[in-house]
Amino acid sequence: MTDILIDGYNVIKNNAMFQFLEVRSRAEARTLLIKQLRNKYLHSPDTIIVVFDGDRAKEQVSHEDHIRVIFSRYGETADSVIKRLAAEAHKAGRKVAMYSNDGEVRRAVTEAGGQVHTTGQLTKQLTSAPHDIALRSAHRQWVRRAYGIDPMYKGDDEPEPPRSHGKKKKKRRK
Repeated sequence: MTDILIDGYNVIKNNAMFQFLEVRSRAEARTLLIKQLRNKYLHSPDTIIVVFDGDRAKEQVSHEDHIRVIFSRYGETADSVIKRLAAEAHKAGRKVAMYSNDGEVRRAVTEAGGQVHTTGQLTKQLTSAPHDIALRSAHRQWVRRAYGIDPMYKGDDEPEPPRSHGKKKKKRRK
């Protein structure tokens, strides 16, 4: 199991879709981010923790399905909460993966033994099709081109058909 730490407002501020929503309502942008995370990690055994900057006297923690949402207390940044959670997870022997573009947080999580990723990598994961569907779609496109039934295909370069990354046994020659 891995603790996946997400710098919530950093993701929102670095993605055009979330920025558009944030202009209307910061709460809507947060809700969409949490909804997408819930859908992405629905069947994951990992612990998903989204941290936002808060303004209350105490740190607020809530759970939306299997996503833990933390708002830092007044005077404490989400960055410091993420650093603390990464250190706690490392001390407890759990793996840590963190999504943020903030250099200071990335350094602290790396020093605590965690993996760091950019917010762009997270949003790409959130908006991409599942792997099996992407492979099927690419195969269908290749078949349409091969049989000449794709009206958008010009035929200059014939691409190879998509292949799965699974290992296949080679047959022995006698």
